[in-house]
Amino acid sequence: MTDGATPDSEIALGTSRLLLRPWRAAEAVVQHELWTERDPRVPPHRRIDADGHPTVGELEDSIRTNQLWSSGLLAVERKASHDVIGYCGLVDTGRGAAGEPELAFELLRRVWGQGYATEASLAVLDWARSSGHERLWATVWDWNTASRRVLAKVGFTETERKEVDPARGTTLFTTRRL
Repeated sequence: MTDGATPDSEIALGTSRLLLRPWRAAEAVVQHELWTERDPRVPPHRRIDADGHPTVGELEDSIRTNQLWSSGLLAVERKASHDVIGYCGLVDTGRGAAGEPELAFELLRRVWGQGYATEASLAVLDWARSSGHERLWATVWDWNTASRRVLAKVGFTETERKEVDPARGTTLFTTRRL
C-alpha cells in the first residue's frame, strides 16, 4: 500500500491484485454500469432515473469536478487487466460519530464472488488505521447477503441500530474498531 494520509494528496492503495486510486473521466462508463446494475430495492436517487440520468456525460463531469467522488470512493482497478471493476473507500455520511467514516464498496456484477470486495476493503481498512481512524461504520441492506458476508470477513459486527424502510428493506449498521 502506498501512502495518502492527507486529504490533499492523491491516494493510491495497492494489494497483490488491485490498485485503488482516484477515478478518471474515461471511467464514467463503469460508474454508469454500476448505476444500471443496482437492485430495484435501492432508493431511486441511486439508480438511473426514467429520463436516463445520470448519463455517462454527467458522470464524466462529476469526476472532472470531484462532485460525486470527492468523498473518498476510489476506483478499484485490476492490476493484471487494468480494468476498473467498481469502487471502495470511506465516506462521511454523518451516520456515525464525528471522525468515524463509513466503509463503502460496490463492484460490477461480473466480478462478484472473486474476493475483490474483501481485498479492496482490507486495503481501505489498513489505510484508515494508518491515517488515525479508530473506528469505522458500514451500513448494508438486510437483503444484501453478499455485502454482509464481506463486512463480516473484514471484521465488522452488526449493532442493534437499524433503519426500517417498508418498501426497501432494513438498513443494518455495522462497526469495526481499527
